[in-house]
Amino acid sequence: MSSVVPALQYEEMTQEAKNFVDERIKSGSRVTNMVKTLLYSMPSFDAMEFYPVRNELQKIIGSRAIYFYCYAISTENDCLVCSTYHAKLLRDLNISFNEFEFTEIEQMLIDYGRGLVNNANTIDESIYDRLRSQFTSEEIVLITTVGCKMIASNIFNEALKVDLDEYLFEVEFDKNILPAKS
Repeated sequence: MSSVVPALQYEEMTQEAKNFVDERIKSGSRVTNMVKTLLYSMPSFDAMEFYPVRNELQKIIGSRAIYFYCYAISTENDCLVCSTYHAKLLRDLNISFNEFEFTEIEQMLIDYGRGLVNNANTIDESIYDRLRSQFTSEEIVLITTVGCKMIASNIFNEALKVDLDEYLFEVEFDKNILPAKS
């Protein structure tokens, strides 16, 4: 199945979009198919930009926890692009899943992320209690914002059938590594 809207080619981009792409490449970052699709509309790109909030949360909880959080959300939403991307990030951490245990924070974030996806109105109060015991109100808002942005990215990619980026074609990952749903 092909994309509803093809990834925007550099030659077709506005100058503002080209400037963004040039800066991204100059910094050594990728410009994914999702970003190339969003760049049709800079206001849409600005609204959907994920990394500023994700990077703030990463400073607080670390890479591994945030990758599991986003992976749990993306697999729960069956988003091929986002789940494969986060599977790659987790794989790149060289975690030995044979001898692996989730930290208390990772388990809590996985539970919270799944709750956000399935029905935010029915998230178990015990999950909120665990969040409040570990994080400040500001951090809980940041965690929730990252989760909501991830869900929005999932929906965007699935709705427009954004093509999986080529560098992700060979990523294999078992979503069963996540803990059983509680």
